[in-house]
Amino acid sequence: MSDPVPYSFAQHSAKPPIEPSPYPNWAILRWLFFLRLFIALSLISAFAIRGALPDDVGNNGTLIWTVLPIYALTLLLSAIALLRQRPRPEHQLQLTIAVDIIVFTLVMHAAGGVDSGLGLLLAIAVATGALLMEGRLSLFFASMAALAVIVEETFTQIHHDVASPNYTQAGLLGITFFTVALLAQILYRRIRAAEWLAARRNVDIADLSKLNAFIIQSMSTGVLIVDGERQLQMLNHAATQLLGKDMAHPGAPLAAAAPRLAAWLDASVKTSIKANQRPATTIHVGNRELRPTLQWLGEQRASGIVIFLEDQQELTKEAQQIKLASLGTLTASIAHNIRNPLSAISHAAQLLAESPQLSDDDRHLLAIVRRNGERIEEIIQSILQLSRRNQAEPEPIELIPWLNQLCDDFRASHGIGPETISLQPPHETNPIVTADPRHLSQILSNLCENALKHGEYKDRPPSIELRIERNAKLIFLEVLDSGPGIDPEKAQEIFNPFYTTSASGTGLGLYIARELAETNGALLEYIARQPQGCCFRLTFQT
Repeated sequence: MSDPVPYSFAQHSAKPPIEPSPYPNWAILRWLFFLRLFIALSLISAFAIRGALPDDVGNNGTLIWTVLPIYALTLLLSAIALLRQRPRPEHQLQLTIAVDIIVFTLVMHAAGGVDSGLGLLLAIAVATGALLMEGRLSLFFASMAALAVIVEETFTQIHHDVASPNYTQAGLLGITFFTVALLAQILYRRIRAAEWLAARRNVDIADLSKLNAFIIQSMSTGVLIVDGERQLQMLNHAATQLLGKDMAHPGAPLAAAAPRLAAWLDASVKTSIKANQRPATTIHVGNRELRPTLQWLGEQRASGIVIFLEDQQELTKEAQQIKLASLGTLTASIAHNIRNPLSAISHAAQLLAESPQLSDDDRHLLAIVRRNGERIEEIIQSILQLSRRNQAEPEPIELIPWLNQLCDDFRASHGIGPETISLQPPHETNPIVTADPRHLSQILSNLCENALKHGEYKDRPPSIELRIERNAKLIFLEVLDSGPGIDPEKAQEIFNPFYTTSASGTGLGLYIARELAETNGALLEYIARQPQGCCFRLTFQT
């Protein structure tokens, strides 16, 4: 998994417009088309069944079967306009409402006038216009429908000589149209206000989701979400790095991505069900020691579980850093105060050794004093160096000539031959790394001295090999020896401060070497060799 993209509030502040989709739109017009098609089919079916409407409908049967096919033709034209999306939606809607008012008025007239009850179809047309035209033209459509009802009633009275025209019902129907238009406007405003609020909430939720995703991905603690079937639903970048497997991805079974973590989860679930507690333990995944904790997402098994993974080594290292930081000033002060009387003792011992009256026993005791004084001085130097890590002054270093010079200096200072320490250059061109030459020299000198001290195996003398390897992004500088190697149980402790297996060692060499490597942006790690031997690898970014 690639590194998460850094979150930018400046980029995210450009929020999408908080604006619901405009009315009318093509989706709404499609639903309106289906409604009109349903009404048309219902009218055709009703008029086609004999006796479904009053007997006087037959007087205008010709008009009905003229209007309904024309209405069907307008539906076909409306479907074609929808497919071509021309003309504009608001123009199509205006034309549709006008056609519906005219057609429904003619159908009502053919069915017997306002007494037929088909005037409610006009109310549907008016409500549709009021809802879909954002309140605009709604009163115009209501006026058009009311006027159509009154004209229809007047026409019926004149041409059919109706004894008692029903203007009262026509007027009530017109009032109904205006009431429907006004109520539809109120309903529209409330609907649009709700849509507006929902659009704002969607933007806020999207913002929070992106922020939460960024926070989770940026956490140094590994986070995994597992469903009830023990399938990975989500994991952040830290979890992928800690598990260290390509199979750790959403949708993968937890047992395949991390078998030990899956076994720990099963044990935790059983323990928490029986005793209402979760076992606090650590698990080993690869070469990492992880401390997992879990949190239930719900009461049911299917709700899922959130698993938090913490690197125990990182926690221990952080605790050591805090401890060393608090002791740094104190140790530096103590070392400085010890150094002054130690210098006086060493100087006095040196002057006393020049006395010709000393016996051999006294000279032996003076040698012990001087030897232990030098050891104390070495410890003080390490403590002072530990308490004040110098800032790195990196510069490009051509490794092959620089390492050749380092090997020559190491041979000269230790009186060894070329067979004891050698450089195996890469097959490619001379690699270049960026580091502080002083720090790099101190790191490699410490590693080579450890290899020289612990590199004997059976009757074979120590042998040190410097090796350079690289890939597209990294350069590896390895220090190898052919000694007996390090006990796997002790290998986890060798970089801890003051940890030593030698009676004369300070236990700070490897710790300082790793600290200097990190100061220069490199990684120092131990790799066991087979069948025996040690490998300390420095990894540089290219």
